[in-house]
Amino acid sequence: MSQDPLSAEAEPGQQRFERILAQAPLKALKAIFSHVCSDWAMLQAGVLGTNSFEELLTRLGHRLNLTIQIHVQDAYSRLGREGGIKAVLPYYDIPTQSSFPTLVNFDCALTTTPKGAAFFNARLGELKKQLSAQG
Repeated sequence: MSQDPLSAEAEPGQQRFERILAQAPLKALKAIFSHVCSDWAMLQAGVLGTNSFEELLTRLGHRLNLTIQIHVQDAYSRLGREGGIKAVLPYYDIPTQSSFPTLVNFDCALTTTPKGAAFFNARLGELKKQLSAQG
């Protein structure tokens, strides 16, 4: 039986990272990562070299602000430099039927709720687990 050239063993690390990150359970992380880091090699190194979502953001030059609640419609009304919000990422997780909105701010901060931070931390753990498997 011949080996598939696209198998995980033959797949370059960067392509594997991007393929794993494109999976449905990790799309929320990918959306956040797209707003905080354009260097995917640096991002991959950060993922592998940190133990938490907050630690990863810090390594990438961002800080994590926690707030009790995010009103998504209000956040959209504050998009732009005047309102301080660069992007609103209104993620809804269907399996848990929970909303985990995240704000990307112009001051290099991300704002989410404590439940959102825990959710993204768990997704980061899943990403690290998949990257470590057969890697």
